[in-house]
Amino acid sequence: MKKKILIQIPCLNEQSTIGKVIKDLKKVLKNAEIIVYDNFSTDNTIKEAKKHGAKVVLEKKKGKGNVVKRMFSDNYDANIYVMIDGDHTYDTSKIKQSIDILYGEKYDMLVAKRIHSDPSAYRRGHVIGNQMFSRFVNYIFGNDISDIFSGYRIFSKRFIKTFPQNSNEFEVEAELTIHALEQGFKVGEFECLYKPRPEGSVSKLSTFKDGMKILRLILILIKDEKPLLFFSILSIFFIILSLAVGIPIIKEFYITGLVERLPSAILAGLFSVLSFLSFFCGLILDVMKKIRFENKKMNYLLFEE
Repeated sequence: MKKKILIQIPCLNEQSTIGKVIKDLKKVLKNAEIIVYDNFSTDNTIKEAKKHGAKVVLEKKKGKGNVVKRMFSDNYDANIYVMIDGDHTYDTSKIKQSIDILYGEKYDMLVAKRIHSDPSAYRRGHVIGNQMFSRFVNYIFGNDISDIFSGYRIFSKRFIKTFPQNSNEFEVEAELTIHALEQGFKVGEFECLYKPRPEGSVSKLSTFKDGMKILRLILILIKDEKPLLFFSILSIFFIILSLAVGIPIIKEFYITGLVERLPSAILAGLFSVLSFLSFFCGLILDVMKKIRFENKKMNYLLFEE
């Protein structure tokens, strides 16, 4: 099968960089189609993109996740999809070799592992957050993806057309990674030089605000994909609370034969009930998750590129 490459660039107010990104990509991938998905920029991003020969698609719904939903739902004649940010921070000089690896070795997704030598390229808060979340996700899902928030990825058509996306904003990269790991898809990494943002280009990612959204999404995905683990931890938490409240009451009853702190006894009993309910919720949801997993897998396997 002949390689048909589509490059999709989610973009918002990147007039100073989008032209450079398109120019660099055209140097190494002369036959690839390039589409800029603009999230209603207020500067000259659209004009610059068209000037450098890219097609532009407008997405009205705000948020990177909504842009990616539009990207993945649009129907184009391609079997290899590249997603890259429009801020000119990713080095694309070796993109052809990475595409050859994905195509030749039948990967579902390749993720750019950002390598930076300039401290200004990657804010310290973002580095720490990325490392922390990456280790957490890898520990839960048993893999070794070192940069789960990378905005530069290469996909098979089968992957993007069977990806059940829920996120609307910057959480989308984490969701892509977790979905691939949970489904057992073939995922790999390639090293990529990460450069400082050029003058005039401003990051739209808020370290704290978007970090909290990402944490919330990861916890929701763990609940959905690992319900027995999630609710077992919750069950243990409630049983510990029950014992902490209940043991002093049991001791008191053993010594005096009386229960003087009745509200505390009721609270301890309530925590015990919540513990058992949490555990059995986990068991039920785990069975449902396995059915959902099989449906997703079947949808993936039946997809014809």
